[in-house]
Amino acid sequence: MAQDLSTPESRAQAILSAIRAVPAGQVAGYGEIARRAGLPGRARLVAQVLRKYGAPDLPWYRILLSSGQIAFPEGSKGYREQSQRLRAEGVKVVKGKVIGQKAAPSVDEQIWGPG
Repeated sequence: MAQDLSTPESRAQAILSAIRAVPAGQVAGYGEIARRAGLPGRARLVAQVLRKYGAPDLPWYRILLSSGQIAFPEGSKGYREQSQRLRAEGVKVVKGKVIGQKAAPSVDEQIWGPG
């Protein structure tokens, strides 16, 4: 049976569940998280949910731009924290970009290729 995604709260819970399912040492793109939550094409919604519903146990730092880059501005507190947390899990980060693995592309990128 398909998950009911008719309310903002149910969509947020689906996104949070998809984020929690990303294993340690791995990353996923915002678009991929949206797809896994049953909300293809809603990458911006993933970012909004992360801002609104962030929780201490949420592995938000595993979520990247589809290019494999950290979304925070370089040098910002969020950028430094995300880099540090990813490195602590064994993820190689160089100049704000994850090396050796790529965040899964969004559905649009899968169909049309990189922008």
